[in-house]
Amino acid sequence: MNKKNLILFMPSIEIGGVEKNFIIISNFLASKFNKLTVITTSINKKNKFSKKIKFISQSKINLSNYSRRFKFLVGLLMLATEIIKNKNSIVLCFQANIYCVYLCKLLRTKVVVRSNSSPEGWSKNFLKKLIYKNAFSIADKIIVNSLEFKKQVKKKFDVESSCIYNPLNKDEIINLIKKKVNISFFKKKCLNFINVARLEDQKDHMTLLNAFLNLKNIINFRLLIIGDGKNKKKMEKFIKENKLINEVKILKNINNPFPYIKKSDAFILSSKYEGLPNVLLESIILNKLIISSDCPTGPKEILDNGKGGLLFKTGDSIDLAKKILFFVNNKKECDQKIKYAKKRIFRFNFKNNLIKYHQLINNF
Repeated sequence: MNKKNLILFMPSIEIGGVEKNFIIISNFLASKFNKLTVITTSINKKNKFSKKIKFISQSKINLSNYSRRFKFLVGLLMLATEIIKNKNSIVLCFQANIYCVYLCKLLRTKVVVRSNSSPEGWSKNFLKKLIYKNAFSIADKIIVNSLEFKKQVKKKFDVESSCIYNPLNKDEIINLIKKKVNISFFKKKCLNFINVARLEDQKDHMTLLNAFLNLKNIINFRLLIIGDGKNKKKMEKFIKENKLINEVKILKNINNPFPYIKKSDAFILSSKYEGLPNVLLESIILNKLIISSDCPTGPKEILDNGKGGLLFKTGDSIDLAKKILFFVNNKKECDQKIKYAKKRIFRFNFKNNLIKYHQLINNF
């Protein structure tokens, strides 16, 4: 394997759990293999990677304001060029999976696909389902990040996959919470809730906002939403029209949300679908109660079917409001759930899960 060129492919590195995992896994594998290349259009992320890594990115044009599909196209052209130069390559793909698989097969190169979120979010269209089934069946290996995800891939595409949990770096989180931040928005006499997610349809912030609108005259609360995306204006309009300006605040994406999570009382995830949401694991490390949608896949697995937190019906703001009230009125029981979740966090051990990536790639 040391004679081969291992290529890690992610054409657009943004802000999120997938991107964080990509950087962690790249740097770990760089310590195991002599030749490792990262291909991306995100030149501004170069300082996140080990100096041992050959970092390939275009540098003539700033693509940050271009569409994802355009970045995919540029990334695929760079990938094709690298494979042609180094025919003895293996590709580990984190993004643009279908395109990457077909390109690699065209160039007779082995490709491992790391799929990041539940098929519920991207395979409902019949044609898409057929295309994904074909691409997954010809890939050399599929990696998923939860056992429920593995079952879905088998059921929907009749393809076997390997489950490797996201590597959770507890030491990094504990170090990052030391940063002092002024969060005057949170109040001592209020219950302070937090959500950290892209402001996109997948994250279903409207269910979150409607739940708190139902609770406006019942409890004193503050809800801090950290993130950015296409739904920001829609959410701000809802907050203004429903007179929630004093109770709800949207804070643009920040690199270190952990001090904010630490100062909250509970973390809420309202997604329609996920893979294995890092932010839930990180909140457990910070001793926060998790209130999450029972979406596919990840939350139910992380929280052991509700033993380690509270699960509400996906897309149901009334059920979410009930779970928030349960947290308010059942402090001792919720404290037990926090302790249970903390005991079960060992499944996401940083080193153990990174070693699984090394072993899987090394088998080629």
